[in-house]
Amino acid sequence: MEQKIIVRVAHSGDISYAIAITDEMESSAKARGTGIAKRSPAYVAKKIEEGKAVIAHTEDGTWVGFCYIEAWQHGQFVANSGLIVSPPFRKSGMAKKIKQTIFQLSREKYPSAKIFGLTTGLAVMKINSELGYEPVTYSELTDDEEFWSGCKNCVNYEILMSKDRKNCMCTAMLYQPKQANEPKENVAEFKIKQPKLLNWLRKK
Repeated sequence: MEQKIIVRVAHSGDISYAIAITDEMESSAKARGTGIAKRSPAYVAKKIEEGKAVIAHTEDGTWVGFCYIEAWQHGQFVANSGLIVSPPFRKSGMAKKIKQTIFQLSREKYPSAKIFGLTTGLAVMKINSELGYEPVTYSELTDDEEFWSGCKNCVNYEILMSKDRKNCMCTAMLYQPKQANEPKENVAEFKIKQPKLLNWLRKK
């Protein structure tokens, strides 16, 4: 019988997963041939303790997936970082469930923040589009130097710098919250904001 998978906000009791999570982040990046900001188990544990992470696991405690929140420019920008799914559970829709949950958590903790991401993954682009992200130029993202320094571990870092951080191999995507005078959005409803873009992505 297939085990039920639980996707929830992480808490201090989940710190024991930190080493497995960071090990898989590193091996996955190497397999893809791209780099992501390398995170230590201590950094992941801190995000878990702060309640700024989402974890997925089976009922018997087997780790399934993870993602965490990073805030930049005093909370003006937020990134849902480090999305990782354990190899045995990939291609099951788990990444989408985790992304939806971390997106909702980000909206609750930082309701006025712009949520952004950089990705080369088509699957992530599709999920982001469903959540309301739009493709943007790099100039619309945070200018926080600490964020961009995280790209140093990527094999494409030289390309990024040669173009003055204006573009690279990743696609930049941004979710902008509605203004105070606009109708309030129910963050639990993940409406497709860009149907033309999503249709294009589905064909790929």
